[in-house]
Amino acid sequence: MKLSNAIVDQTTALLLDHYQLSTRFINIMIKNFGLDSAEKLLNKSLTNQEKLKLILGSQGSQLFVGKSTIILELKKKIIEKWNSEDIESQFEYFIKSQGKSRTHKINKLANQRWHSGKRWPNTFVEISGFNSVFTGLANEARKRKFDDVEPIIRPPELKDFQIKLKNDLISTLNDKGDKAKCIISLPTGGGKTRTAVEAFVEWLQPRFAEGKYLIWIAQSEELCEQAIASISQVWSTKEFTDSLRIYRMFSTHDVIKEDLIGGVIVATINKLYNAIENDNEVVREIIKYCGAMIIDEAHRAVTPMYEALYSYAGELKGTDMFPICGLTATPGRKHNSQSLSKFFKTNLYTPDLGKEYEDNPLKFFRDKKYLAMPIHKTIRTNYTVPSVVMDGDVCDEQFLVNLDQEFKKSLNRVLAKDEDRNLLIIKTLLKIPKNEMSLIYTCTVDHATYLSSIMNYYDRTSVVISSDTRKPLRRKYIEQFKNGEIEFIFNYGVLTTGFDAPKTQNIVICRPTFSTVLYEQIVGRGLRGPEFGGTATCKIIDFCDNYERFGDQQAYMRFVEFWERQEPEFA
Repeated sequence: MKLSNAIVDQTTALLLDHYQLSTRFINIMIKNFGLDSAEKLLNKSLTNQEKLKLILGSQGSQLFVGKSTIILELKKKIIEKWNSEDIESQFEYFIKSQGKSRTHKINKLANQRWHSGKRWPNTFVEISGFNSVFTGLANEARKRKFDDVEPIIRPPELKDFQIKLKNDLISTLNDKGDKAKCIISLPTGGGKTRTAVEAFVEWLQPRFAEGKYLIWIAQSEELCEQAIASISQVWSTKEFTDSLRIYRMFSTHDVIKEDLIGGVIVATINKLYNAIENDNEVVREIIKYCGAMIIDEAHRAVTPMYEALYSYAGELKGTDMFPICGLTATPGRKHNSQSLSKFFKTNLYTPDLGKEYEDNPLKFFRDKKYLAMPIHKTIRTNYTVPSVVMDGDVCDEQFLVNLDQEFKKSLNRVLAKDEDRNLLIIKTLLKIPKNEMSLIYTCTVDHATYLSSIMNYYDRTSVVISSDTRKPLRRKYIEQFKNGEIEFIFNYGVLTTGFDAPKTQNIVICRPTFSTVLYEQIVGRGLRGPEFGGTATCKIIDFCDNYERFGDQQAYMRFVEFWERQEPEFA
């Protein structure tokens, strides 16, 4: 967790005065945590106290987590200062051994496995005199494989355009039955998940009692949990007499046949695909009795995994299979439009906004305050990126996805270490007014950690979220961000979909992005308008480098007509 200034001061004093960390060891820590260029960026020589402040800004409550050499050495130096009675008693309790030397006991204790929030972290922190925040968050109890949802909570009423879409979907389901194949398209933040849930839950309600399933496929754990929350909330408002069982079939969650009674299966395509490959009895059962399927992020629904799913369902259910609805904010991309059209029968559902908005649907959503007004700002870094040799058509979306992957492999790491570029990023972030909520998309995880530590040094509350961030800690950070306790979330490789923080005021993109789909998902994190609990405006800040071959392929350049206002470039 992010440390308060009081805890930082207390911890720094302990490490310097009581544990007497040497300048040499502190400098080794600075280097190991990737902060060795901080002095140049800050344009000053740092004292040991200031260096420890940087380290604590970088590591936060995770200072003692992990088994890297530097973490183990830090623990050893701390345990060395314990009194002999504490070393002896904790060695006997945790290592369950006797008769070894003091050095042996210290080494063994320092290497003791650290389970956040459990007995050893609590003991280590208490004896050492550190704040209890350093024990970390214990893993929450594993979520059940299914939820039985009772009617209780009332979500906001549907807007008129959502009601019309919902009714059109139900009409199609009634008319076409298993032949119904379609896509719902709404702008990111326009409520497509809620609209789909309302339509399919209402249509399937009598069929759930017959043991039928709604299979909801999402791309990530966050999106799966978001779907579960929406389905649960909608079901709770209906005057149904039965409960609804929602099953988790993603991440470490599995479904067993004995639990199956009909209801909603929320799954990732990877989990379904692996079950299909093994001809798992559960996946056979739920597809055999599938009443309808919803595919979130439907522009991804043309991969080999989906082809395997369609083929498997066809074998069990026949050519028509069952109603299938795709959800997307990005229909008709050049790389998949033909495949999508073929599968979804070109049935595209968009809201009827009237003649006034036929040529500019986005204006409707902004005028009605469903979406925030996006204000775009480009910042030229003057960094020149060499050519990347790739085969492909630069106009093709799949090529641009591959280009993003190429940068991810190599050039992003180079960009992350450029001192002038990082100085420009920090100067820009410091200009953002305090207490505004900002999401920062960085080049690498180390880049996120580095920038976050610098901002914390300047007392601008910042944290890092990556794929390595433990789920309880990620949830805690997001909760603090929503509550205004954290100004900046620096992230890499996550928070592009399934992340809900409507009050986000700034999206800062420090990494090159070529894929239009990825860029739209990033920008969408800040586009929730006041009518959907968001903000009136959102500023999108793009850091733009010079590219010898692919300059005009950067995604932001294909959004010129999207921005409500384009601010002058800042060089």
